[in-house]
Amino acid sequence: MPDLSGARTGPICAPATPLVPAAVAVVRLSGDSLAERLVSMVALPPPRMAQVRTLAWDGFRERALVLHFPAPHSYTGEDVVEFQVHGNPLLVRRLLDHLATLGIRGAEPGEFTRRALLNGKVDLLGAEALRDLVGATTDAQLRQAQARSGGAPPWVARAKAALAPWVARAEACVDYGEEEGIGLDLTALAADLDPLRRVFHVEQERAAAARWLRDGIRVVLAGRPNAGKSTLFNALAGQDRAIVTEHPGTTRDVIDVAAQWADLPLHLLDTAGLRESQDPVERLGVARVGEELARADLILHLVPLADAAPDPAVEAHLAPYAAKVLRVRTQADLGGAPDPGAPCVSAATGDLAALAEALRTRFLGAWSPDACLGALDTRRQRELLDELAAQADLLTGLDPATPPEIAASLLQGAWSLLARLTGEDRAETALDQVFSGFCLGK
Repeated sequence: MPDLSGARTGPICAPATPLVPAAVAVVRLSGDSLAERLVSMVALPPPRMAQVRTLAWDGFRERALVLHFPAPHSYTGEDVVEFQVHGNPLLVRRLLDHLATLGIRGAEPGEFTRRALLNGKVDLLGAEALRDLVGATTDAQLRQAQARSGGAPPWVARAKAALAPWVARAEACVDYGEEEGIGLDLTALAADLDPLRRVFHVEQERAAAARWLRDGIRVVLAGRPNAGKSTLFNALAGQDRAIVTEHPGTTRDVIDVAAQWADLPLHLLDTAGLRESQDPVERLGVARVGEELARADLILHLVPLADAAPDPAVEAHLAPYAAKVLRVRTQADLGGAPDPGAPCVSAATGDLAALAEALRTRFLGAWSPDACLGALDTRRQRELLDELAAQADLLTGLDPATPPEIAASLLQGAWSLLARLTGEDRAETALDQVFSGFCLGK
């Protein structure tokens, strides 16, 4: 348990809604003995019963809907009170100022959820899912966050159940083996933990796919002028953001938009046609393409189907990024020789199925978006999962003659990784990193 002395103790309060003019604003409080602290300004209603009360302080009288959730049956595990007041930002500030005089300090970002974690109301995986739920900007991200909001997935509990007896046996063997004749059968350990090792590797695959649903895919459209970049950009974005004309060089700057397409969250970037030009504005636009190519997760090299081969000048620009280039044959509706080596599309007619399949295969592999729901997807979670899989590989591959101290160390390491994953190993720096991304009032 981390040291909670100092700034993180005592009752807290924060606006749970933005400080903008609105019909209603919510102010949330959490801490011990809130009823006693608030007695001078309001009489709290019965537990979990919303009632209208008059809040009175410093000459203000505000009719508010008040809710009271006594500990431990609340979001944080402490006494929680919520005031629903008129949504005037000045009114909310004055209310917060008065609460400070009662010893109820302003909450830090994520402090309500942090207290819920420390009081056993939620695990760290559930807290991270809540943060992602609040910050989701696409349907895919929203569904993914909701799927993880229940906390640790079932395989985590099964992993603990599989590891626990072996951790205890290994420690007993190290501590008392010579005295009590306790041994550690590493062949039996490998057989028992091999199913768990395979689960870790499957979850690694799911996590790798789910990462893209959470973070989105940065896609740059590149090609020669009039290769159909802006037409395809508008089709993927679902809106006319880029100007489309028959004149080459129309796009002179990078145009970007966030979109959800084919169940994938995309950050699309339309770029200037790659060619030599004497126009200084167009040359500046071409220069900016290189910056975006370096940052891209995927580069779509658009080549009209009527072109016999890609433009050598474009290929030279893209050569340093070959690993993330996908060639797409565009303008299929205008005719040309079939190209089985690249998805062929027609943005003008809406025939984009081949591109959708190529993107899903490249980023999700064998997993559908629905199959990724609930997978570990943050960088912290994926790194811990990778370490777990590596530990399991070592444990199931030990030579039967390996000293028991090595097996015990590996088993304890795997157990510790599971604890870090769920937040049971509450390293203060790790919690700071997770909760710094929360808003006030959560």
